[in-house]
Amino acid sequence: METFDAIVLGAGGAGLMAAAVAGQRGRRVVVVDHAPEPGRKIVISGGGRCNFTNTGTAPDRYLSANRHFAKSALGRYTPADFLEMVERHGIAWHEKTLGQLFCDGSARQIVAMLLDECAAGAVAIRLGAPVRDVAHADGRFTVVHGDATLTAPALVIATGGPSIPKLGATGFAYDLARQFGLKVVEPRPALVPLTLPPDDALFRSLSGVATEVVARAGKAAFREAALFTHRGLSGPAILQVSSYWRHREDIGIDFLPDRARGWLLEAKRARPRAGLRSVLGAMLPDRLAETLAERLAIDGELGNQRDATLRAAEQRLGDWQFVPNGSEGFAKAEVTVGGIATDGLSSRTMAARHLPGLYVVGEAMDVTGWLGGYNFQWAWASGWAAGQAL
Repeated sequence: METFDAIVLGAGGAGLMAAAVAGQRGRRVVVVDHAPEPGRKIVISGGGRCNFTNTGTAPDRYLSANRHFAKSALGRYTPADFLEMVERHGIAWHEKTLGQLFCDGSARQIVAMLLDECAAGAVAIRLGAPVRDVAHADGRFTVVHGDATLTAPALVIATGGPSIPKLGATGFAYDLARQFGLKVVEPRPALVPLTLPPDDALFRSLSGVATEVVARAGKAAFREAALFTHRGLSGPAILQVSSYWRHREDIGIDFLPDRARGWLLEAKRARPRAGLRSVLGAMLPDRLAETLAERLAIDGELGNQRDATLRAAEQRLGDWQFVPNGSEGFAKAEVTVGGIATDGLSSRTMAARHLPGLYVVGEAMDVTGWLGGYNFQWAWASGWAAGQAL
């Protein structure tokens, strides 16, 4: 049996961050993972360049049953703090739209940086073997990892959620949470493409067409690109609203977010002999303009149409409603909404309130960020908070 001060389950972003911080504070830490290599989600993120944080990070850009939970950790470990580490390790980066920061080179640089930080704290890293058992007795946690038995007074659950199972993701964190008396908020796929029913099959002919829209689900709305796929809808705007969407609810899409109210009546006056297909074609991709005009079934010149008909068409173009029949599930979801309930955790330390020595960090818990680097920032911030407390 090997003895440590803390055992971290999960060699992803949050787990490596927690281990590095605790190790550099003089704690004897071991990180264990069933995967053969660390940081597998980091490596594939951002098209291989890792959207490692977002300068617009704020608590209101996270979903949680407790919307205030993320404030403390995010306030104490900011994007600027992580960027300082990135620059200290000589990693070149650039900013894309909406505050998203990416590596100029490879996402593997972020993994290498975290491993170097762990090495600076003499953190032991054990990979490529299953966790066979996790137990707690007499104030100590015992983990059987492969053929090794590890023990420590502290255990950090950093095994993420079930999104992207091909990388080895599972619901193991939720099993552990229940084992140790923590509640779990219903997990569901987030930042995921949505699928459309056969009634919307006409739109499948648009597979590959993208355009900037405002997409809405409930009270949440995002202005970014939407992409039609052979199964339904994707693109950044759709991925964003998917986190808020619930089964059987509609989503609304404004195909012309820059057009002021009454624009179609103005088009009628300015170009009375033009058809709707022609007018839409000046503002949207050709195939999309054609399909929308076909669905609206307004034939002939605009000058021959009743104002009420054009107002109704304009209203529909500004809030075209789809009712998805599902999503592409955890297989295609970037993250998970829901997870280990935060009401059993300290927002300052990520520690379980009822069981000393137990911590939860990262995606495993019920804190989910928007698309664009927010979930990585939560991994860094929550891992840092736990590392400071271990």
